[in-house]
Amino acid sequence: MTFTQDAVARLGIRHPIIQGPFGGGLSTVELAATVSNRGGLGSYGAHITAPEEIGALTHELASATAKPFALNLWVSDHDPGGEHLSDAGFERLYPVFAPYFEELGLAKPTPPERFHHRFEDQIEALLEARPPVFSFVFGIPSGKVLEECRRLGIRTMGAATTLAEAEALDAAGVDLIVATGLEAGGHRVSFLKSAEESLTGTFSLTQVAASHVEAPVIAAGGIVDGRGIRAALTLGAGAAQIGTAFLACAESGTNQAHRDMLFTDAARDTALTRSYTGRLARGIRNRWINEMAERESALPPFPVQSWFFGAIKAAALRQGRDDLVSLYAGQSAPNLKHRSAIALMDDLTGDLDSVRVA
Repeated sequence: MTFTQDAVARLGIRHPIIQGPFGGGLSTVELAATVSNRGGLGSYGAHITAPEEIGALTHELASATAKPFALNLWVSDHDPGGEHLSDAGFERLYPVFAPYFEELGLAKPTPPERFHHRFEDQIEALLEARPPVFSFVFGIPSGKVLEECRRLGIRTMGAATTLAEAEALDAAGVDLIVATGLEAGGHRVSFLKSAEESLTGTFSLTQVAASHVEAPVIAAGGIVDGRGIRAALTLGAGAAQIGTAFLACAESGTNQAHRDMLFTDAARDTALTRSYTGRLARGIRNRWINEMAERESALPPFPVQSWFFGAIKAAALRQGRDDLVSLYAGQSAPNLKHRSAIALMDDLTGDLDSVRVA
């Protein structure tokens, strides 16, 4: 089979393989560099990285690989009501989480001044650092930002969960569009409608996006092996973005219990939940997801929910528990085979040996 070379040419990579960016501390320089060094595009989810640390992070990545890599940010840094939390608002919300703080032996927390770094500050630092690729989710940066990326030679890659979002990214002049389907692990990165109204499957979205936009399309969601990549290329994608399969590798920044669980029958049962961050995401069903589902209407918006849960998750991990943590996973996790990024990349690239560039 053949596939269009537009995506790999624009990114300057050898293979049509992109490692999905993991937020929340799950990305590592080692993983991104490993993927880039073996001909794909390694990615680093930097949305929780302080603006003053983005330059050093970019330098560290550039020191680990001479190949292209991507830094990923969240364009929307808060949902309505999530930018600030009054004392009264905190006291109203805390009872939802108090039983878990008490169960884990945690003291009642004090809210921070800000719950998330400002995107405006992060993008200013990213432009100064000049990574080869700027990938982004939850919206479209301003025309001024995109124009500055073009001036600096930074390729831009935006995520869409619907055809309308793909068309909006295309109209804005984004270099590449990631068509991310509901099968994907991690966050549903919708920005025109609610995530619940934007649940299109990967291969349906890939087909329609490739037929309606000018920019190369990258398929994401439910792809863990060469078969998935070949299917995506057949449907018009120029590359495939793979998340869960790389998250399962030793080089990722998740914990060993999470990696191990991805290879068990537990990974057969994933759910969409707002209980991790306040934004819809897919993970392996556990006690936290089940109990929060009964209280979803009482949960605060992003990033306040993320702050409360972050303290609970950190304490649960310290205590060796997996019932009160996030366990991101896509729907194809039952087909995972590899526990190292090198083995995974070798398998993926070997499987693509028969694929020809058009």
